[in-house]
Amino acid sequence: MIQTAMPVLEVTCSLIGWFCLYLLFCCIFNQRGPEWNCRLVTLSHGVTIVLLTAYVLFIDGPLPFTHAGTENTELQTSCLAVCLGYFLFDMGWCVRHHSEGPVMLAHHTGSIVGILLALLMGVSGCETCGVIFGSEITNPLLQTRWFLRQLGLYDSLLGDAVDLLFILLFATVRVGVGTVMFYCELTSPRATMIMKLGGVAMYGLAWVFMVDIARFGYKKSSVKYKRWRENHILKELNAHKLD
Repeated sequence: MIQTAMPVLEVTCSLIGWFCLYLLFCCIFNQRGPEWNCRLVTLSHGVTIVLLTAYVLFIDGPLPFTHAGTENTELQTSCLAVCLGYFLFDMGWCVRHHSEGPVMLAHHTGSIVGILLALLMGVSGCETCGVIFGSEITNPLLQTRWFLRQLGLYDSLLGDAVDLLFILLFATVRVGVGTVMFYCELTSPRATMIMKLGGVAMYGLAWVFMVDIARFGYKKSSVKYKRWRENHILKELNAHKLD
């Protein structure tokens, strides 16, 4: 009974904590809109949860590649509770403000259900933390990109660097490493069928995002090349005029 109540308490405290942080940002940045303050919370969660899951996976252990489906450790449980509290807050905010489309809402729903299952069953916390790490490692870059746009600094070398790093990280970690972890989850004799099905859903969503990101990368690189080519032609024409 105590083991069941503790995650509930931690999740509740996490939800209250993220909501209080949002209210604090609203007070500090009262000239900005609600989305600015919500994205600050998202950025804070992204940095925090990446550091927590990195410690859980690479220092405290075990790795999800070899221990998928094993019992949750106390640290894994705490990490999942912190993350679940945030997703509940963000899901409520997105529904309240109608800020996200069906794909992102499906991602949030899948994340909430997956974390809840890992907490309720007491197993698969290892690979769930791995999925969170892979999903959230690109989140700070995504939020930075949005803030650069709001500040009018996106169309710069810094904006290009953020986009390039985001695409590389997403492709290598979330899709590349994620594929290996997905295979390990499916072939693990310890992992439950419901967690394997959840892995299929989240892996499918990752590829939906990857296709969108690839389209964005192609479109942006095409525009950049076209602009460079036009500038190059103008320079050649000006050089000929001077001659």
